[in-house]
Amino acid sequence: MMARVELRDVVTAADRSAAKLLDVRPDQESFVASVEQSFADAIRDARACPRFWTVHADGEIVGFAMISDGIPADRLASDADLIGPYFLWRLLIDHRHQRKGYGTATLDAIVDYVRQRPGADALFTSAGQGVGTPQPFYERYGFVPTGDVVDDEVVLRLDLEGS
Repeated sequence: MMARVELRDVVTAADRSAAKLLDVRPDQESFVASVEQSFADAIRDARACPRFWTVHADGEIVGFAMISDGIPADRLASDADLIGPYFLWRLLIDHRHQRKGYGTATLDAIVDYVRQRPGADALFTSAGQGVGTPQPFYERYGFVPTGDVVDDEVVLRLDLEGS
């Protein structure tokens, strides 16, 4: 049976507090920033149009996701640090809920969301390199390396047209 998840906007202080309790395994910490760091990054890099959600399954919070949601073309053209307009910035499934299909189900939900957005022909992400990199997970899903490397991370692209 496939896992099912629901993306819920992080709106209240209680939402933020609950999300901050999520954590990955110690061997994943070099590849996935904490939720607290993600919130800080969203403030610091507001030009990247962050949108974030908690991920819920079976009545409980199991993860966190953050994307760049529709970076304007003129901003993309003038800021070489931005990739998009749609970029999967964070995907964190809590260590207690991993290996249950929630990561793939979360990607499904994000892709469904992005497909409905204006000008959405691709979703980008990036993956650090080394033992335990999430890159194989993204490639199994259908992401393909672009050949670009940003901040020592391989940039990957998922074609949303025709898939």
